[in-house]
Amino acid sequence: MDTPGLDRRELRAWIRLRAVLELLPGVLDAQLRNDAHLTEFEYYTLAMLSEAPDRTLRMTALAQQTNATLPRLSHVVARLEKRGLVERFPCPEDRRATNARLTDAGWAEVRHAAPGHVATVRRHVIDALTDEQVDQLTVIGDAILAALDASGRMAAVYTRYDEAPDTEPGV
Repeated sequence: MDTPGLDRRELRAWIRLRAVLELLPGVLDAQLRNDAHLTEFEYYTLAMLSEAPDRTLRMTALAQQTNATLPRLSHVVARLEKRGLVERFPCPEDRRATNARLTDAGWAEVRHAAPGHVATVRRHVIDALTDEQVDQLTVIGDAILAALDASGRMAAVYTRYDEAPDTEPGV
């Protein structure tokens, strides 16, 4: 199967997206490391737990929500556990499974880190766009995600604010 090369218009779009994918994680990670002594992935893990019922998820569900392998997530949760931000315990419904729960200290850490993280997201992404472009970014994201996540395995993660009431969701 011969795949045609990218024309100039397509190449301009791709290279810009590639640059965003390269630069944005470093910006987010640097801010969180500086302000909260957390990596972006550690923060994301804590944030996913903070939004779960009873701030608790099975490790397998947390791995799915963060798109991490169980070994990677286990390593990160172990680091967070050493800091007293997360605790692991056997799942009461299935003793073969392990749950992760955000501790009170972990909840305090999320609340401490969130304002700076949101400000960074706002400064480098949201405020750089018009309202119309923010809506277009959602549509563009959906189109790309339909190709990347054709089974919809992670859809609950990236659509959870689509029909939410007007509350103040975090990041």
